[in-house]
Amino acid sequence: MRIRFPVVVLMAALVAACAHQPPGHDAATERIVNADAGQWPSYGRDYGNRRFSPLKQINRDNVANLVPLWTFKSGINATFQATPIVVDGIMYLSLPFNHVVALDAATGRELWRYQHKRREGYPMCCGPANRGVAVGYGKVFVGTVDARLVALDARTGRVLWDMDAAADGAGEAEKVGVLSDADPLKQARVSGATGVGINMAPVVYQGKVIVGITGVGYGLHLDAPRENAPLGAVVGVAGRYGRPGFLAAFDVESGKRVWQFDTIPQKNWEGKFSATTPDGIPLHRDLAKERATAPSFADAWRFGGGSAWSTPAIDPKTGLLFFGTGNPSPQMDDVSRPGDNLYTVSLVALDANTGKLRWFYQQVPHDVWGYDVASPPVLFDLQRGGKTVPAVGQASKLGWFYVHNRETGELLLKSEAFVPQQNMFTHATEQGVRIYPGVLGGVNWSPAAVDQAAQTAYVAALHWPVKYTLHETPAGGDKPAIRYSALEPLDEPRWGLLSAIDLTSGKLRWQHKTPDPLVGGVLATAGGLVFSGEGNGNLDALDAANGSVLWQYKSDAGVNAPPITYAVGDVQYIAVAAGGSQIFGFRQGDELRVFALEN
Repeated sequence: MRIRFPVVVLMAALVAACAHQPPGHDAATERIVNADAGQWPSYGRDYGNRRFSPLKQINRDNVANLVPLWTFKSGINATFQATPIVVDGIMYLSLPFNHVVALDAATGRELWRYQHKRREGYPMCCGPANRGVAVGYGKVFVGTVDARLVALDARTGRVLWDMDAAADGAGEAEKVGVLSDADPLKQARVSGATGVGINMAPVVYQGKVIVGITGVGYGLHLDAPRENAPLGAVVGVAGRYGRPGFLAAFDVESGKRVWQFDTIPQKNWEGKFSATTPDGIPLHRDLAKERATAPSFADAWRFGGGSAWSTPAIDPKTGLLFFGTGNPSPQMDDVSRPGDNLYTVSLVALDANTGKLRWFYQQVPHDVWGYDVASPPVLFDLQRGGKTVPAVGQASKLGWFYVHNRETGELLLKSEAFVPQQNMFTHATEQGVRIYPGVLGGVNWSPAAVDQAAQTAYVAALHWPVKYTLHETPAGGDKPAIRYSALEPLDEPRWGLLSAIDLTSGKLRWQHKTPDPLVGGVLATAGGLVFSGEGNGNLDALDAANGSVLWQYKSDAGVNAPPITYAVGDVQYIAVAAGGSQIFGFRQGDELRVFALEN
């Protein structure tokens, strides 16, 4: 069924959706807190990032009748990770390289397009992907690969303001030339290196737009030698690369910075020199050596890393904000960064109005494996011991789903492992050691979904072993020897795992295995369905109760973005980007596909 609306009706919807609000007015906040069932007004649908929709016109009994309704082709064949935002019948969609379009959400007709012009000569640290926009206060906000935050008029796409979010610089990036001449990786093409960009979808809250920078501890990313193959290697080089990351809030009217939280503190960044993870797993660190060398690296915080990859969750009742941080810099190599490297690889809670730290939980102190806290935190009420506990969960690269008291940070439970685990905290050797999950995850950046009523989290993960090897470029002339380490995906069986996790016990309710690693994210609905995409082009609908596949549709490109659902009039739609993933070797494309029940 295709519903068409006259242009005058669409313009009226745009005006209603984009009515200007005075500074400080929280109408945009209320729109997300009390979202109509048919809307998808923010990255995770609600401030809790639950990605659960109350819509149930499409359900387990009729999903077999789901058919493609319309397809939007952006004209940009590149890694496509965006979550569409749908407000009052208008869809706002960010494209690779930070272009933005507004579409009629019922027909796919393009209403306007913003063409982003990247700063000439600005290095793109982390690829062209963008995970979405934020909509509120009559504006559409997008963060860019060249570290800018842009506000567009939601009615026309006209630029209202454009500011440099990281005006204080990007720091130095690694160069492939430092690798040993005997290392085959030296001949590989560099697809990314430490720098500064914005990858996350912003979030609007109480007159502010909140966003963070990425790439500050990215390391050298090297392509595989053949086309449409996965990442060749991630290389960490000893040295003074990168800078501290941050999460910041900007005034929605002027773009002026309101607050900034630096993910690397200038003081006490060394932490307690922890011998284990907070939940007691040994890290096999040489703490005596670290303490002895610490005075020589007193300024290591200046290069500390700690990217902010994913959209924060916010609790409007308490004003607490939750986000995850990336790995320290240099990536993997730790010679120049003794200590715990606070606040990297952490779940962090801030006051959303001031940016002040409330608590943090560092999943891996002194990380040398690339275990970023990359998947967005999710908020829910946990039923525990006959009581309701406000909780925050995070699906980790380590292969566990962590659940914390969101007021105090106390770890309430850690799920059963949802992926195989081996040598997770083993250090690199010259011969190379096989580890998994490793740098790819576990759960990479893919957002989870939570059905609060069913006390169940749905997590898209991957199994992909990697080889962790220590190298050294010999000294030559007046140049000292350079140590570096490489994580190389192994050419052996790998797969995806979609898991349902009981939040009250941490046990797995069910798992569904897919032939390719899962990267993209999950949608759950009141219709008893879970939707997730695959790199081979499949979009799957599964029974939320048992994980059985009830429907499947195959696109030409990989479905490596999170699905959403929304309604216009009396019709429920499912939408997902099909643009693949360069870094995972999934075929790239330029499509947004939208489905509805066959009439």
